[in-house]
Amino acid sequence: MPSLKEIIGHDFSDPSLIEEAVTHPSLATRRNYQRLEFLGDRVLAVVVADWLFSHFPTEAEGRLNRRFVSLVRKETLAEIAEKAGLAEHIKMERTAEEDGGRTKPTVLADVCEAVIGAIYLDGGMAAARGFIDRYWKDRFDEGGRPRKDAKSALQEWAQARGMPTPIYVEKARTGPDHSPVFTMVARLEGVGEQEATGASKRLAEQAAATAFLSRLEAEAE
Repeated sequence: MPSLKEIIGHDFSDPSLIEEAVTHPSLATRRNYQRLEFLGDRVLAVVVADWLFSHFPTEAEGRLNRRFVSLVRKETLAEIAEKAGLAEHIKMERTAEEDGGRTKPTVLADVCEAVIGAIYLDGGMAAARGFIDRYWKDRFDEGGRPRKDAKSALQEWAQARGMPTPIYVEKARTGPDHSPVFTMVARLEGVGEQEATGASKRLAEQAAATAFLSRLEAEAE
């Protein structure tokens, strides 16, 4: 498991800031991520807005705003936090963890924003921008265009052919409670199934749908 320093790419002068950024409100006796989340949300907004303003000098406000929303929405933040490995470092009460708190998109998004806020307080805007550039690079390269997730794309493929909606079934869960690995199966009636693994059911489902789409594209060639 990569360390927080490896994930974040910033050496904190005040380590208490990053500890606060990954502490869930269920730990009532400790400072939690909520205030840093508030700050990080605003820092991310400034960095993304500045990037869009600079890279699309002739684009109207409405189109810029659509790109902006795609880049800062909670779903994007949760995906980035999950893929970066932040979930494994969240500190929370056992009851919150047993309730799936570590993999809830809202929690992951909040922690991601809090981390940005903590980096900004410790290292300034340049450090925060470095983290954002690192983890938003693929999305910046796409110009902030809204992404169609694999599950939606697979569902649309099936609907266009009059087929039932794909279903997703958990096949296995391995690993410790703090770092589980899920195996999910995507099934499409009359076509077959594909399976994939991920650090959460949601990621594993998306990976299975991606594998299904890749297979369908290969078969169509």
